[in-house]
Amino acid sequence: MTTGKSFSLTLEERTKLGRVLRQRKADGLIVRRANALLLLDKGWQADQVADALFLDAETIRGWRRHFLRHGMGFMYLSPYSKREGRLDFAQEAALKEHLALHPPRSTNEVRAYVQNKYEQSFSRSGAIKLMARLGFAYQKPKLLPLKAKEGEQREFIRKYNALCNELMANETIVFGDAVHPEHQSRPAHGWFLRGSRPAIPATSGRKRLNIHGVLNLETFQFQFVEAEKINAKTTRQLLQKLEDTYPSKLLIHVFLDNARYHHAKVLQPWLQAPERRVKLHFLPSYAPHLNPIERLWGVMHEHVTHNRHHAHFNDFTEEILNFFRKTLPKKWHKFRDTVTDNFRVITQEDYKLIG
Repeated sequence: MTTGKSFSLTLEERTKLGRVLRQRKADGLIVRRANALLLLDKGWQADQVADALFLDAETIRGWRRHFLRHGMGFMYLSPYSKREGRLDFAQEAALKEHLALHPPRSTNEVRAYVQNKYEQSFSRSGAIKLMARLGFAYQKPKLLPLKAKEGEQREFIRKYNALCNELMANETIVFGDAVHPEHQSRPAHGWFLRGSRPAIPATSGRKRLNIHGVLNLETFQFQFVEAEKINAKTTRQLLQKLEDTYPSKLLIHVFLDNARYHHAKVLQPWLQAPERRVKLHFLPSYAPHLNPIERLWGVMHEHVTHNRHHAHFNDFTEEILNFFRKTLPKKWHKFRDTVTDNFRVITQEDYKLIG
């Protein structure tokens, strides 16, 4: 099938459309579409086909346009509602270019722009179909760490892979970070009965739980310290706990971000003691995607806080601690495909920056 001025069908398409005409119980609209396309294929003009089928020429041109776009699938598409506007190819191309440069936040913005620019009215569902037809999808932009340097990311990944390849049996690797879940209900997407209007009660407080933890990706052992404040003291407590947990390891490689308490001067004498078995490695600045434990925090929220209400802070605290103490050790095989060290470099070129 060609897309030039002349309209021609393939042999297979002619055969299928001919079959539609011979069906005794075929839908009337589908039969008229098949008839129109076969006449266009014979060289008839849209005006001639419209006169023969008692339709308007614009309808015939629309059928031809949609068939060129959708193929045989068009035959069974529902017709436009009388409420819906219509845009020609040039208008749709111009609209797509405009929306790509100025991404709308809702279909209401699309509908308003189309009404103002082209004097065409679309319903909400019609606007959704229009956006899909133009190649748009409703999605949430990724928060991109713009200050992360590509070269530093590549060098970190290279060194990390080299360390993993050379790791001795009496060494291990862990990733550390702090998380501060707030005692607040967190609505999230889910499947609910249509019309049920789901809601979650909000909590009145804003208390936070402060957890400083480290994760071993090989065993999924998770060690943590809970405190009123995360600082150099909790860092030392956590590192000491690591050495106590791995008494047979001569070297424990700990990967951390560049939080000030990880670099604190008061921590240095303890780190430099001859008996120390922990060795700190620091991630590139502004590169949280290179710390797998960040993904663990996301899994924790999915299981504990998303679409869940905890009336009291103590209940909230207990649920989170139970996740780390019970759920994680019991179900870690389910999480290992999400919480991984499958690192990649993030650059601005990988994304379309907005705003």
